[in-house]
Amino acid sequence: MTDEAENPGGEAYLAALAGILADVESAGRVIASGQIAELRALAAAGRLAEAQGVRSDANVLLHDMALRSISAEVAGTMRMTDRTVQRRIGEARVTIEGFPAAVAAWEAGRIVRGHVSAIVDAGVNLPAEMWAEFETIAIERCEGDTPNRVRGELEILAHRMHPRSFAERHEEAAAGRCVRLVPGRDGMSDLIATLPAMIAEGIHDRLTQQARAIIDTRDERSAGSEVIATDARSTDQVRADVFADLLLAGTPALDDTRDTAAGPLGAIRARVQVLVPAATLTGEDDGPCDLAGRSPIDPATARTLAGSTHIWERLFHDPTTGVAVATDSYRVPSGMRRFLQARDQHCRFPGCRVAAIRCEIDHTHDHALGGKTELSNLAHLCQRHHSMKQFTAWKVRQLKGGVLEWTSPLGRTYREDAPTPAVAFTPATTAPGDPAPF
Repeated sequence: MTDEAENPGGEAYLAALAGILADVESAGRVIASGQIAELRALAAAGRLAEAQGVRSDANVLLHDMALRSISAEVAGTMRMTDRTVQRRIGEARVTIEGFPAAVAAWEAGRIVRGHVSAIVDAGVNLPAEMWAEFETIAIERCEGDTPNRVRGELEILAHRMHPRSFAERHEEAAAGRCVRLVPGRDGMSDLIATLPAMIAEGIHDRLTQQARAIIDTRDERSAGSEVIATDARSTDQVRADVFADLLLAGTPALDDTRDTAAGPLGAIRARVQVLVPAATLTGEDDGPCDLAGRSPIDPATARTLAGSTHIWERLFHDPTTGVAVATDSYRVPSGMRRFLQARDQHCRFPGCRVAAIRCEIDHTHDHALGGKTELSNLAHLCQRHHSMKQFTAWKVRQLKGGVLEWTSPLGRTYREDAPTPAVAFTPATTAPGDPAPF
């Protein structure tokens, strides 16, 4: 490659990059076409097996054997196990036959495969007669956003549409909580705990904070301790070791965040952000609450959290856009930071979903160049994308309503709207003479 082609601002470089993007887009269309064709073929295989079981003398065993036989035949072509193919046949039938509009939108290039998976995964929890209504709304929501961004919102949507209350279904699901041990290879095993989402999120967050505290202190003091200097564990490894220590001994075996034996790791507590509608707090509604855009939690847990919290926040959303425009608190609010966390929810680079509490607040127009510290010039960016904004040719400007407009080195623009809250406040109806709701 010539020096001109290596220059990020040179015409040759931009032409080469444009060619690569064109190839990627072309390949994406070919791959999507092939994936859809494969799904339809697998669904046809499932229908063929089902046809063997509709004969008057057929039984359940005959139908199952027909499906196994066809799966084994297809597995030979796909170079997979027959069990894997049988599972994929079932998934293909649900997708092709249960959500045809989503497949058509994928085929037309309006959405991608990840969107279809998110729609199907959320939609199958609804009664089958509601799938068509659900996918119509879901497809519209998926257009223009990435699958990981919409997955949580689609789950909330499905829960809201379900004829049975989320609280009732959560109670049934919670009865199945358990811990499973799955033997692995080379002397390793997987310890899997199925827990309410809020508890699981809190456990993971506390382990992550403790692991980061150990690694940060290790990096700062590695020269002064032989034990710390030889500690080359990754974040995942430290997190796993702390997890084992806490369960087996009650405290981390090695707390190198302080010189004393009684270090501060045990004082670290999880931070969990939950959005709770007022109607849920008062018991008027039993719908799901939102766990920081990750997954829904049951209303009883949300009420328990609200009863023990020392900080109250109320969010106001624009009724048209759903964007948060103000926040208040029973205690003195921390101001802009809370507002921005409520508005952004996650990193504001297109497609990124790192939670706002793990991001940095960036001045869209650099402070060193005269950018003001005000809501219209601030947004959350994770460390990766904050650095990319600073050191690459990617540019960003902030429009009204917290909208970010990113421009790539090729001049392509990507609009990044402030995320719509999965849980929103709605006006309460009052009788004449009743005091207005707070």
